Amino acid sequence: MTEEERIFSGRLFASEVPELVEKKLRAHRLSQDYSSLYEEDTAERERILHALLESVGEGTFMLGPIRFHYGCHTRIGSHCFMNFNFTVQDDARVTIGDHCNFGPNVTIVTPMHPMLSDERRGIVCSDGISRFLCYAKPVSIGNDCWFGANVVVCPGVTIGDNCVIGAGSVVTRDIPANSFAAGVPARVIRAITADDAIANKFPDLR
Repeated sequence: MTEEERIFSGRLFASEVPELVEKKLRAHRLSQDYSSLYEEDTAERERILHALLESVGEGTFMLGPIRFHYGCHTRIGSHCFMNFNFTVQDDARVTIGDHCNFGPNVTIVTPMHPMLSDERRGIVCSDGISRFLCYAKPVSIGNDCWFGANVVVCPGVTIGDNCVIGAGSVVTRDIPANSFAAGVPARVIRAITADDAIANKFPDLR
């Protein structure tokens, strides 16, 4: 079993092995290349995203700078928008649906590190070699979600369709569809309903 297969099966894996280091270095280089371009360099930015990510849909745009840890472990749907400093530590798979919007400084993380300090320095494996080990949990985000500035989505979280996550929230548990959630840790504040229509706030729509 490869280290990448261990990641996807939820097992402990050693992140410093060459097969993973090369994938990460490639993603870091492509992230830097994307971030170095001007916004109007749309064709080259699109080319880089297709090289960086496992898949990305039509019309998805990221302002930059961006940072992906692996890139090839992330799938993003169509017509999404990512504001400045979008960061994805995608050791495990990250899946984002269509028509999602992300405010500045949104971070998605998947790895889980040891709680004990001595284990963070290395764990002796069955072959007698000490390795830096962790495990990772996938993140899944549905369609038509909005994330305010500085949201952090933690490992193993699933967020349903049509959710709004308030600015500065830390999402540590699943959020059901059609919910407004906020806080540290984030909790569901209420359901999103037709009463939230913008026309109710601005009856003299332009």
